[in-house]
Amino acid sequence: MGSGHTHRLYRHGHSPVHALPPHTKLTAVLAFVLIVVATPREALWAFGAYAVLLGLVAYAARVPAGFVLGRLLIEVPFVAFAALMPFVAEGERVDVLGLSLSVNGLWGAWNVLAKGTLGVAASVLLAATTELRELLLGLQRLKLPPLLVQIASFMIRYGDVIADEMRRMRIARESRGFEARGVRHWGVLAKSAGALFIRSYERGERVHLAMLSRGYSGAMPVVDEVAVGRSQWSCALSLPAAALVVCVLGRVL
Repeated sequence: MGSGHTHRLYRHGHSPVHALPPHTKLTAVLAFVLIVVATPREALWAFGAYAVLLGLVAYAARVPAGFVLGRLLIEVPFVAFAALMPFVAEGERVDVLGLSLSVNGLWGAWNVLAKGTLGVAASVLLAATTELRELLLGLQRLKLPPLLVQIASFMIRYGDVIADEMRRMRIARESRGFEARGVRHWGVLAKSAGALFIRSYERGERVHLAMLSRGYSGAMPVVDEVAVGRSQWSCALSLPAAALVVCVLGRVL
């Protein structure tokens, strides 16, 4: 895991959230999401409290609200699924604006929309304050299976390489006057996809041989081992701790 790899979701900054070790942030986000999922869907106020907590984190991280809201568009398919639930679910019905909707479907749609949105927002904040290389180091420090971490590392590093290869092949096709306008051109695109697979496979073989020649033995070395103080863990876990209080109150009240 050599040089850094900056992704589009990351916002460079020097906030307290940026400075936290990556494995503490990963743990905090995972715990927060699990607590949100465990919250009863009837505790409407609790989800508002979770949104406020994420807003405070975004403020501390100096991440604009527009940045987070723009990235929430990734959950549009889930929103569409939630919108269908009141129409297809069974059980007691209620009339809303002349439409007969299922009560269970309305609660289910709210459950999916609220918890999904909060989970995506927490993930966006994590990505906005943590570089990809740091995320991979965080996964290493959390003792995830090394093979999974390596696969994720290679996927991130060579995703842009494959995309660049696709761009060159597209330019080559267009330079020869090719334009995909209908079904009859699908054959050419299928051949291009096959050629891309072969080139990617061959490049992967060359990379693997290069790694073996440099002493690769099946495991990447763990680098950047740093001591993490209690204050950093306390700062990172303050979000799920506050969320846990809200969850308990939501179940009791």
